[in-house]
Amino acid sequence: MPDVKKISIALTGEQIVALKAAVETGEYATTSEIVREAIRDWQFKRELRDEDLRRLRHLWDQGKASGPATPADFDAARQEARKRLASAAEDQALAS
Repeated sequence: MPDVKKISIALTGEQIVALKAAVETGEYATTSEIVREAIRDWQFKRELRDEDLRRLRHLWDQGKASGPATPADFDAARQEARKRLASAAEDQALAS
């Protein structure tokens, strides 16, 4: 095990009971093991969140670089979607 140092943390009574119960049932060997696992999980989630932020920043930069926004014509998009849906339904009917 790497260089281990002790620290003091404050937990609620409910948290302490949960830790002790996990040790008593044999799920974990020690309460320290539980805390170390919780910290590993936290570190992993933090890395995922950091990667998500990097990805979002990249997408934001791409969007900004793509130029100014143009108004969307939702009526035209809806009509195009209906045409495609009708065409797909016809193709499926012909294939049956």
